[in-house]
Amino acid sequence: MGDGRRHIGTAERRARLALRHRLAGGARAAAPEEVAASLVALHGTDPATVYLAVAARLADAAKAVPETERALYEERTLVRMHGMRHTVFVFPAELAAVVHASTGLTVAARERAALVKDMAGAGAPDAAWLAEVEASLLAALARRGQATAAELTADEPRLREQFVYAAGKSYEGVHTVSSRLLRVLGVEGKVVRGRPRGSWTSSLFRWAPAPPHPELDPVRARAGLLERWLRVCGPATEADLKWWTGWRVTEVRRALATAGAHEVALDEGTGFVAAGDLEPVAAPGRPWAALLPALDPTAMAWRQRDWYLPDELRPQLFDRSGNVGPTVWWNGRVVGGWAQRADGGIVWRIADGGVRREAEPVVAQEAERLRGWLGTTRVTPRFRTPLERELSA
Repeated sequence: MGDGRRHIGTAERRARLALRHRLAGGARAAAPEEVAASLVALHGTDPATVYLAVAARLADAAKAVPETERALYEERTLVRMHGMRHTVFVFPAELAAVVHASTGLTVAARERAALVKDMAGAGAPDAAWLAEVEASLLAALARRGQATAAELTADEPRLREQFVYAAGKSYEGVHTVSSRLLRVLGVEGKVVRGRPRGSWTSSLFRWAPAPPHPELDPVRARAGLLERWLRVCGPATEADLKWWTGWRVTEVRRALATAGAHEVALDEGTGFVAAGDLEPVAAPGRPWAALLPALDPTAMAWRQRDWYLPDELRPQLFDRSGNVGPTVWWNGRVVGGWAQRADGGIVWRIADGGVRREAEPVVAQEAERLRGWLGTTRVTPRFRTPLERELSA
């Protein structure tokens, strides 16, 4: 580039993705903690995504469920909590304070104010009543250690209180105090999701008191989170950073400056990498394939996706809200999708005819690897996409 900036092209971006996201065969991890650290955050909106995303990156995929449950519920080296864009993620435990200070505090203030406003607008009890119920809920949770919302409601019946939300509007609904209050306490970092009732695919989570963590300066926390993410996903554009974090553009720019990020040239324009991350990265020695789950953190990491996701595939792989379904990857780009049938079989389709012959044997191996560790478990994505519905049928 004539302006002296380091140019990072599409081929190198795909090489970085393969190695840093632990997708190439030689880059796979030994434990879920390594996977989470390599991705910064695992999408947790769909409980199954966490385990499927870990398994795709473990050297021994059969360890995904027991080892992830160990990390989440026994040793607490991973924590499920609200993070960027008010989305539920699984983070390395050491990142909890960083995420809370960088993104949680702002969201928490907004959520609590909205709850008080919605209750007042519906004629529900006032903020003082809510504070009393909140204290009672937290005391009950401390006694129990872990509890479902229903169990907490049995201890504190006032959590059953209902109020009408958005009365007279097309999206009018009835909310319970328990569901809204637990969500607020989650983003405030006072409670976290514990072990679910049922299998690892269940979304009926117990709640648990949040482990204590230090209160950090939000400016430094944002710089720390962004620096860590750039080491995993850099180079990235300002639009990518704003989308992934959910921050204002001024906050993104200040974090970039505080973290000392380097500006680089991309085929799409200006991008950024972490300080000291300008050395070229070579592609893995062998071709690789991956079957990644719906909402996988690699597929959802960037807002600008042309370098790894062709436009023509998007209508089949995303739902109407922008949630990605199960994807088939070949050497750093999406080439198709996959699904699980009712009989447990893994079915897939490569849409790119130019790579089909070379990719099919490797994709078939990954499909068999996936089928092998899933066994009798059946997984249906929470957000269904056109190709996933077609293949699973």
